[in-house]
Amino acid sequence: MSVDPRVSIHPDSSVLMAAIAARLITKLVDVQDKYGEATVVLTGGTVGIGTLKAVADSPAAPAVDWSKVNFWWGDERFVDSADPERNTGQAFDALLSHIPVDPERVHSPGAADEFDTPEEAAEDYARRLREAAAAEHAADMSDDRPEEPSALPRLDVVLLGVGPDAHIASLFPEQAGIREKDRTVVGVRNSPKPPPLRISLTLPAINTAAEVWMVVAGEDKAGAVGLALAGANPVQVPASGPRGTSRTLWLIDENAASRVPQQLVRKDAAGA
Repeated sequence: MSVDPRVSIHPDSSVLMAAIAARLITKLVDVQDKYGEATVVLTGGTVGIGTLKAVADSPAAPAVDWSKVNFWWGDERFVDSADPERNTGQAFDALLSHIPVDPERVHSPGAADEFDTPEEAAEDYARRLREAAAAEHAADMSDDRPEEPSALPRLDVVLLGVGPDAHIASLFPEQAGIREKDRTVVGVRNSPKPPPLRISLTLPAINTAAEVWMVVAGEDKAGAVGLALAGANPVQVPASGPRGTSRTLWLIDENAASRVPQQLVRKDAAGA
């Protein structure tokens, strides 16, 4: 069952990214203690990539068994695989090339030099997610194992940035992607933010995650953050839609927090 979001405000973006990195390391260690592995869905953007750099720089990073972390992405630009705009390449530069990952657990979305259309790349990513879920289901020996595998593997943490227009992943206001209810991954065309072609997890897919962390910095995001936390319609304000099944956190800096409803605010840098 999803729960109402909690907000933790940090003084500036540098402190914010260091705090998210520390929280992520701790979370991955805890999940690995429970399941033997962990799954995280990464995001791009200034805060998303800055957080990965902070993880790489953290003296606590070796506490995670990085060979037992599954990496997915919430969205990707549909450009050639070597394009510097790709979230996956930026994630490798920031973190993944600096830690001992298992390449079989790094699930980069398809690129424009691999597929003809973003829809084909989206279908491929959905298939790979289904296959991961089926493998997870087959390995589950617990008494509460479901009869059939789901369309998605267990997602322990999903990281999401927020645009000034309140978009998340590549789900933009009023567009088809944010309205999608059945598919787990969609191709995106005519994105208002370049490049125009993308692929994205859908909101129903995002909301299967145990924890969703909204990571946001900057005064230009304050309006979007305020509307999202005030409970706006996700079709108009996609950032209002994500809810983890056990926890939803807004980890933001003071510049992004100026329009946050005060009853939701926790001004403790540690953030419980």
